[in-house]
Amino acid sequence: MNLIGTKLEDAFLIHPQIFNDERGYFFETYNHKKLSKFLRHQFVQDNESFNEERNTLRGLHFQTPPYTQAKLIRVISGCIIDIIVDLRIDSPTFGAWDAFILEDKHKVSLYIPRGFAHGYITKQPNTLITYKVDNDYSPEHEEGIIFNDPTLKITWSVNDDDVIISEKDNALKPFTEIKKSLLKKSDYLKG
Repeated sequence: MNLIGTKLEDAFLIHPQIFNDERGYFFETYNHKKLSKFLRHQFVQDNESFNEERNTLRGLHFQTPPYTQAKLIRVISGCIIDIIVDLRIDSPTFGAWDAFILEDKHKVSLYIPRGFAHGYITKQPNTLITYKVDNDYSPEHEEGIIFNDPTLKITWSVNDDDVIISEKDNALKPFTEIKKSLLKKSDYLKG
């Protein structure tokens, strides 16, 4: 496994070593021993998300303390543009975002630490994603930032009118409102 840092502190890409032969291929999707020195928490749950249509957008989601979640994302089939936003008020990259193309052919995983908002848009139909989380889901602690926030100016590489999005995600808050809430709470989402 080869770890590559991103422009956002503590987030990184994991490039696996893939073994190919006449039968196909083999690789480790996760190895706790190899990654434990880079991860602060252990994963407690695996999730899977299937998206039938191209331009399906999910996010930008996060959970508030004590239910913040680190995630390890991988595309099993298809392709996504994965977006993360640093919400840790003590981070030098607070309020910054980064984008990654994750696709089945490269088998790269993205590690997202606690204190980040996360979302993605599918670039191919029938996209299947798996991800690990290190904390339980709590509906009472779920928050989100609207995907087309004018402050963040995230490049989703699609027109807003072409996005397939749930009513719930389309009603998420703007970043300025989230930022005010974060700054009011001194211990909120610290890295």
